[in-house]
Amino acid sequence: MANVNKVILIGNVTRDPEVKFTSKGSAVTDIGLAINRNYTLDNGEKREETTYVDVELWGRLAEIAGEYAKKGRPIYIEGRLRMDTWEDKASGQKRNRMKVVGENLQLLGGRTGGPGPSSGGDHESYDSAPAAAPRRSAPPQPQRQVAPPPSDMPDDDIPF
Repeated sequence: MANVNKVILIGNVTRDPEVKFTSKGSAVTDIGLAINRNYTLDNGEKREETTYVDVELWGRLAEIAGEYAKKGRPIYIEGRLRMDTWEDKASGQKRNRMKVVGENLQLLGGRTGGPGPSSGGDHESYDSAPAAAPRRSAPPQPQRQVAPPPSDMPDDDIPF
């Protein structure tokens, strides 16, 4: 059976990221993401719930997040789930926590870095491909060509 581990999130950054470097020089940062869900109860009462997710970014993505992903800014993250497991030093108990390892990010909103929607829908997209340079957006996809019906076919034979 095939396995899939893919996460797609859009939310607001909960704190300014702090970029750290490993002993080998790799950049790493953890960002918090707040994801809001609005819904209405059967009695018409409107509710909102917020889910907080920890996202870990590595390499160039960590550096980009450290520079541009400020608190309150909307951000799009693609990544995978990972379970961190450790032993609590104080109690000796085994602990675990699910987190998202980001493999792609898009900075949403305006270019000023402030929260809120932008007037032109600007966004910047980055992925974790090691040799890839940052890209603004995906290239346009070519339109599929559909052959016209033969000219000798009567209109009554066209199925739509």
